[in-house]
Amino acid sequence: MNIATKSRLEIVPLTKHIGAELRGLDLSQPLNEADVAAINKAWLDHIVILFRGQTLSQESLLRLTEYFGPLGHIRRPPKHFPPGFDKILPNIMMISNIRENGEPIGVLPDGEMMFHHDMIHSAKPDAGTLLYSVEIPSEGGDTLFASGYAAYETLDPELRNKLEGKRARHHYNYGSVQKGDNKGTESFGESIHPLFRTHDQTGRKAVYVNRLMTVGIEGMSDAEAQPLLDKLFDHSENPDFVYTHKWQVGDVLLWDNRCSTHARTDFPSTQRRLMLRTTIEGLVEPY
Repeated sequence: MNIATKSRLEIVPLTKHIGAELRGLDLSQPLNEADVAAINKAWLDHIVILFRGQTLSQESLLRLTEYFGPLGHIRRPPKHFPPGFDKILPNIMMISNIRENGEPIGVLPDGEMMFHHDMIHSAKPDAGTLLYSVEIPSEGGDTLFASGYAAYETLDPELRNKLEGKRARHHYNYGSVQKGDNKGTESFGESIHPLFRTHDQTGRKAVYVNRLMTVGIEGMSDAEAQPLLDKLFDHSENPDFVYTHKWQVGDVLLWDNRCSTHARTDFPSTQRRLMLRTTIEGLVEPY
């Protein structure tokens, strides 16, 4: 076991509400206990943490993920794995628009993607997600992150009181980037979770619904629920709560799915984009 030493980290906040760049670490090498503790604290404090200029093997990406908790498992049905998955280790997901024989080698290949939480459509949502950039287009393909804490804490008190204690329904067809876009797959996930989630480590509350996957409120008709959800979506995506990440090759981003949503901007389909993704296992309720 590594002996704890003073961390070498420099932490640079990126916006008022969300995001920090962490400098001074080579993530391709094992980290000591002090560095692991420091990056975990930075993650909880800033929701999204960024490391630039990294060169990671698949093995080092998996090792890095486990510093934050148990490794999450891919829950997409194997019959929907694209051909590129044959070249990567288990529990790494390839996100790519690169095509071989006309078929994308990875998942979620093209286009803009609505704000969402990873795996909120499961009874056991992922706690966190890491994304490592291998190839990026010359423009577009940015990832936006919105703070669920800021959204909850600034929510209109009347709306917050009306929805406190309510639970939302979530539905997602694997491969979709827009609500209602099923991409020809019959596989999907459904779940019910609190509209406002209390973070199991920080104790803070966050808005826990999103535009892509949230489809209703338990105990309410769709006619009553949808206007309330639309208000929550619009408020949660307030630019004041958002950090927009413009990717560089070698970036590693870790975000907290328990208290943030993320989205993707469009990018030229003629330019290659390749990302490797891992997740941190979350909890089944009660959190």
